[in-house]
Amino acid sequence: MSSDPSDPSEPSVIEDDRPSIGRALQQARIDAGLTVEEVSTSTRVRVPIVHAIEEDDFSRCGGDVYARGHIRTLARAVGLDPAALVDLYDAERGGRPSPTPAAPLFEAERIRPDRRRPNWTAAMVAAIVAVIGFVGFTMFSGDTGGSRTSNVAEGPAPAQKPSTKPKPPKAVAPPPAPSESAIAAAPKDKVTVKLTAVDDKSWISAKAADGKLLYDGLLLKGDSKTFQDDERLDVILGNAGAMELVVNGKKIEDEFEDGQVERLTYAKGDPQVG
Repeated sequence: MSSDPSDPSEPSVIEDDRPSIGRALQQARIDAGLTVEEVSTSTRVRVPIVHAIEEDDFSRCGGDVYARGHIRTLARAVGLDPAALVDLYDAERGGRPSPTPAAPLFEAERIRPDRRRPNWTAAMVAAIVAVIGFVGFTMFSGDTGGSRTSNVAEGPAPAQKPSTKPKPPKAVAPPPAPSESAIAAAPKDKVTVKLTAVDDKSWISAKAADGKLLYDGLLLKGDSKTFQDDERLDVILGNAGAMELVVNGKKIEDEFEDGQVERLTYAKGDPQVG
């Protein structure tokens, strides 16, 4: 009795002769006449990670989001279709993975908005003190050369005038300036980069020209970080598609993809990708 392949009761064996992601990348690299070191230099993906990916070991990538970014970057470097390899990576893991749950490592970032509130309270207290001081100064300076009797007679009138004038708005207005105006100013003698997580969270890293690490951590959706240096800033975005960049006061219009890892360098006079 012959078996019918269309009969679901009959077992069937499907052999997938497609090469794995790592072997496909390795074979494409060899066909292109490139060494691992040359691919690492052009993509800025470290040599050990390139070796690991070519052996289908993605544990050194730091999570699915970064693994997809590395696969996409390496595929472009060796002339393969990035989307096909990323789809294969997702299919082997049961679908598109969720972002790496790195948020617990950076709980300090979650409470940053709460730490700003005492600053507003302090600003309000300072404004009230400034108003009281202004009223006292006005009353004191208004009585030049007068006797104690004239002070008593004219005291109520000066006390009424300051209370009716809109002095508090003048005193309250300065507090917002230190928080954003200094950042938005973007002085011409420095390089200023502002990063904002618009669509999703992303790991970011920023270094100054002297190699000093300014920040290395997770930026949650809706949060932003601003960095300045006299000469140059080197920035790495773990999920570039979710980020908005403003360099020296100008918004960067480059279209990055979700999960894409980008290494950028900016100097005075930019924006331009380094």
